[in-house]
Amino acid sequence: MAQTKFDRQVEETAEAVMFGIGRFLGGRDMDGVKRTDATFWQPGTRVLPKVEGSVSRSSYRAGWQRLAFRMTGLSTATAGGWGLWEHQETARAWWENPDAAPLVALQTGGIGAASVAAAGGLAYGLLTRERRELMREWVGPLHQALAQPLGIAEQTDPRRYLHVPKNFSDDDASIRVDLPVSLRFSRDVVADLITQKLALEGVTFSWHPAGRKPYVLVKKTRRPPKKAAFKDPKVRDLVAKAPESAPVIGIGTSGKTVSVDLDADSPHILVNASTGGGKSVTLRCITCQMLHNGSQAYILDYKRISHPWARGIPAVTYCADIADIHDALIQLGWEGRRRVRVADELGIDADPDAIGPRLLILLEEVNATMKQLARYWERTRESGDPKVSPAIDALNEVLYMGRQVRMHVLLVAQSATARALGGPEVREQFATRILARYSLNAWRMLAPEVHPAPKSTKHPGRAQVVIGGTASETQVLFFTDAEAREWATTGPQPTANAKTRPAIPPHPAPVQLQKAADSPATATVDDAPPTLPTTQEVAAQTALPTVQALATDPDDTVPAATSPTSPATPAAVDDDQAVGLRQAHEHHLPEITLAALRYARAHDPSFPAPAGKRGAELLYRVGDLKRWARNRPRAAVGTTDLD
Repeated sequence: MAQTKFDRQVEETAEAVMFGIGRFLGGRDMDGVKRTDATFWQPGTRVLPKVEGSVSRSSYRAGWQRLAFRMTGLSTATAGGWGLWEHQETARAWWENPDAAPLVALQTGGIGAASVAAAGGLAYGLLTRERRELMREWVGPLHQALAQPLGIAEQTDPRRYLHVPKNFSDDDASIRVDLPVSLRFSRDVVADLITQKLALEGVTFSWHPAGRKPYVLVKKTRRPPKKAAFKDPKVRDLVAKAPESAPVIGIGTSGKTVSVDLDADSPHILVNASTGGGKSVTLRCITCQMLHNGSQAYILDYKRISHPWARGIPAVTYCADIADIHDALIQLGWEGRRRVRVADELGIDADPDAIGPRLLILLEEVNATMKQLARYWERTRESGDPKVSPAIDALNEVLYMGRQVRMHVLLVAQSATARALGGPEVREQFATRILARYSLNAWRMLAPEVHPAPKSTKHPGRAQVVIGGTASETQVLFFTDAEAREWATTGPQPTANAKTRPAIPPHPAPVQLQKAADSPATATVDDAPPTLPTTQEVAAQTALPTVQALATDPDDTVPAATSPTSPATPAAVDDDQAVGLRQAHEHHLPEITLAALRYARAHDPSFPAPAGKRGAELLYRVGDLKRWARNRPRAAVGTTDLD
């Protein structure tokens, strides 16, 4: 029998009623359209794709919550209907008896209920006014900006994933942004939009992508102090209490002390900053603390004027000429190999002081210095010499030796590119990096693991110290020249156990560029280091010789002192004696390399005329050579002393 139209309508109506009851009890939208990702037990946070129109707040609630509201509403409606019926019966009774008491009670109750409702509405409006302003001025615009980068539907209620407190601009405030599980977005873009739309400065981003509910925390912390002067008693006390291996760099956020442990964190430090970024101030801060604690320092300053406070300090060797820097680096390479041998002989349980005093190598303006070292070697090398400067090789060797030899490199660059440092593997030896007034490209090159990049600032003395993949905004300690010199020269003196320390050459011994004795006209680098002292000779030393600084005045030349690593210098000879360049270098002008003398003979018009000949070798008067050495022109920035 064919189904009639009435039967079909009855079935459709019954089916709709059943579906409606199921949606009602399941806490779903009554029209059957699923608009959010809410479930019966979990509230929703996202609008589903292809959903059009506005989405009510109730669609984000969990199913059990909506069921509870519906049951409460149904109960209220039932009670209201029952109350209305009672009211009608009361009204009918009053109509029959106007003097009945229920009418008076009904009038009083109605007025009270209306008053309570009005007061509640007014209080709710006043209490939520700031929240409404926050949503209108900040959260709503932020949602519109983040919807597309995060892949979120614009109909999504921003309160479901943007948790912005009313005091978000205060110190120590925390903002949480729930992220999509897919993580198909750019962190840099999202972080930039958050800081721009909320007008934030000095915030840190903590990303938590793992799990079912990824999120990012944005925290605004207290900025470092505007100044951190050493003359402040608190700062001076902080520096005095710092461990010998961990000089204080500065004061970070929330008053936190920022320091680097050269034995535990990183043996070498890289300072990258543009002009005026405080490179010399940063190095002065670290170097004077190391000297105060008994370290020795080689300052290789091609600019010549970066650290005038350190000139003349007994524990400092100040090299300004490119030839002196070249020789000092080669000597430091020899010293590093000597320390490796001593450490190998002493074993793993040896006292670190037995290897030698902590040695600081401060290399200023590496971009210009490395170029000048290469140019200097190109001009002085002869046939058979290696193409790469042995000074650059020695620097790389020291960088790879590590913390065991207690030799630490403080390298300064305006742009620490891999090409300037000798390769990306060399740059990786600097686990501690200090950046100031940096560009975005410089940050991505030196600290790619920290993103987004914090905004650079021109505040004097402000830098970012990156250690172990974490950047700390820091106000670098400021030492005046007088304070740095006073602190560097008032440190502890060597104690009795200094007898066991191996000797350090008191002055960078000149590198002798020579071949066999039968070919004096040619030169090459003597790769063999000086003879190392035995363990007995090391133990027999009575005191640790200090590193003599180069004299500021060219007339005040410092003769090389005798040490176990170099032969004794013979007595002075009459200035009227005629000698060859090799003999002059070895016995009269040890601060000038043989290659530099040969180069000056060919290119310097003020070089003295020969006083005679010995076979094919030209001889020169000792007094004339000394006079030329005292008056020879000094290098300016951008040139060499041989230009």
